[in-house]
Order: sequence, then C-alpha cells, then structure tokens
Amino acid sequence: MNDDFAFATDLIQTDPWPIARHALVIAEIGINHNGDVKIAKQLIDLAKQTGCDAVKFQKRTLDIVYTKELLDSLRESPWGTTQRQQKEGLEFGQAEYDEIDAYCRAVGIDWFASAWDVPSQLFLRQYKLKYNKIASPCSPTCRS
Repeated sequence: MNDDFAFATDLIQTDPWPIARHALVIAEIGINHNGDVKIAKQLIDLAKQTGCDAVKFQKRTLDIVYTKELLDSLRESPWGTTQRQQKEGLEFGQAEYDEIDAYCRAVGIDWFASAWDVPSQLFLRQYKLKYNKIASPCSPTCRS
C-alpha cells in the first residue's frame, strides 16, 4: 500500500552494484497475536507507527503441516492440553483474515503471510496480496 517507492527499481546507484533507495521493512507478527484479532490490530498499529512497510503473518493447514502424533501429543497452553488445541488457538481463519485485510487497507499498510502448505497458498490468493512468502519449512510442493 505504500506507493512512495518502486520496489527494487528505484535505485540510488547501479554501478558497481545496484542499491535500492528504500529497503522494505516488514514487521513479523507471525502468531504473536495469540489468536486474538485485537492484539493483531495493535501489532499492525505499532508497525505502522514505527514506519514499517508491511506486516507478515503465518498461515498453515494443521493436518498437512503436522503429523497426527504430534498434534495429539501433550502440551499445556491457554487453549488446552494438546499440541492441536494450542495450534488451533493460534491459527487465524477466513473471518480473522478478512478483518485483518480490511484493517490493513484502512490503516494503509501492506500485509501478507508465509504459507506453510499449498492450501494456505491458495487461501491467501483471494486477498490479492502484494507479497508472497513461502514458509521455510514448506515442502517443495509449495513452490510449484
């Protein structure tokens, strides 16, 4: 949403190597919203106030990314006693991302999410995001 610069084309110099006039500054929100859109909005506001160009979340399909054994394993958290309950508590769905999308547009900051699997990549496409981050642990099938 910040059109004050042309990403990677507005250069200070070209020789001996290209140097962009503006470095893209991204605030990593990830899952630090603790499953709460209100907290996510506060983090978005802080990123905007401090001059960030974009905020980044994470999106994953739990049953694809994690094994049943891991999801069924014990883990005490505010959301329950299993890994699944904890991860479900932190995962935003359609309603939350719709709200984040509308909020970021209103505030004037770009947003995107690193997708951990193909269905998450497809899910994020509906928002016509400016940036796309494939999560580091994503399998090679995510990259096709």
